[in-house]
Amino acid sequence: MNTFLTLSQLCAEIEEVLNDSLQPTYWVQAEISSLSHKGGHLYLELVESGGSTPGRTFSTSNLAAKVRATCWAGTNELLMAYFESETGQQLQVGMNILVEAEVQFHAVYGLSLSIVNIDPGFTVGELARKRQQTIAQLEADGLLDAQQLLPLPTLIRRIAVISSPTAAGYGDFCHQLEQSGYRFETTLFGATMQGEGAERSILAALEEIAKTNDPYGEADRSTAGRLEMVNAFDAVAIIRGGGASTDLSCFDQYTLCAVCAQFELPVLTGIGHTRDVSVLDMVAHEALKTPTAVAEWLIHRMDAQLARIGQLTQRLARTAERQILIRRHRVEILEERLNACNPERIYRMGYSLMTKNGRIVRSVSELADGDRIETHLTDGTVQSTITCNPLRG
Repeated sequence: MNTFLTLSQLCAEIEEVLNDSLQPTYWVQAEISSLSHKGGHLYLELVESGGSTPGRTFSTSNLAAKVRATCWAGTNELLMAYFESETGQQLQVGMNILVEAEVQFHAVYGLSLSIVNIDPGFTVGELARKRQQTIAQLEADGLLDAQQLLPLPTLIRRIAVISSPTAAGYGDFCHQLEQSGYRFETTLFGATMQGEGAERSILAALEEIAKTNDPYGEADRSTAGRLEMVNAFDAVAIIRGGGASTDLSCFDQYTLCAVCAQFELPVLTGIGHTRDVSVLDMVAHEALKTPTAVAEWLIHRMDAQLARIGQLTQRLARTAERQILIRRHRVEILEERLNACNPERIYRMGYSLMTKNGRIVRSVSELADGDRIETHLTDGTVQSTITCNPLRG
């Protein structure tokens, strides 16, 4: 009978061979396909794609490798604090990392890696590379300046706000507008503003805003005819504040930036990204640093429009006053002309007016002996009878 090994014996031999032939640790480049925290430990699934674009959904057909990895509690706390301080990011799905790990084999759990170190510089470089790829793609697609082609409404009062409902920055934003004295109308579209799932959440909020903003909807556009389209909002404000300064990589993602660039309303950003300008800031119509700065910008626009209305009112008043003066001057000129033609003025100059039967007499040939005439003077009328007409003997 052939000799045989039990499964555990075979696994023990595999473990012994691996321990004898492998180095204590290896530096490994991989992408995070999943991660979770439990009891202070960090559990990851590391993958290498077979030619697919990093960050996309993996399937068994495009995987070159997949291994479980663990960063145990004591090491995890130190490494994650170090990683965040250097990158300004937390580990998340889709991120490329370079880690130092021990190769371990367990008879029950199989092959895995135990992470003992991490290189933040590699991830920083990867994030910068992806960011530049996003910018280059937006520019190639003609989207980098697309928002600038949208005209800003004269008065921006109705604002669709994308924010976490519990964020301190959102509260500050609303309070600032309420204290301004202007009648701003804000509608909150709640979203996750950091970490895994943030991009999907913000995209969902934008889709909801687009539906709310369209008074007819796609199905009714053909029947809308020539009716004037009235939007529900004047602008969109994407704000984030009051949380950690990490987990902002979603604002550098191509899909989110492309959707915002092509959005039908002006997009305002105030995401508190003080360390750098995000790609979303670059494509937005107006990029402000914080939610409060967005509110101040909106209030300043209202102040400017109010001042302009005041200037126009003063200009209108001056124009009206000038027109009244011009008309008054014209009336005075007409009065002078009328006075110059007034018979009473002529009488005062020593002239008189002769009439016969109510008609003005312009020549002695119009008179005959016995005609009764009236001579009008400045202080009265004299009646006379013609007794001798020189032209008629």
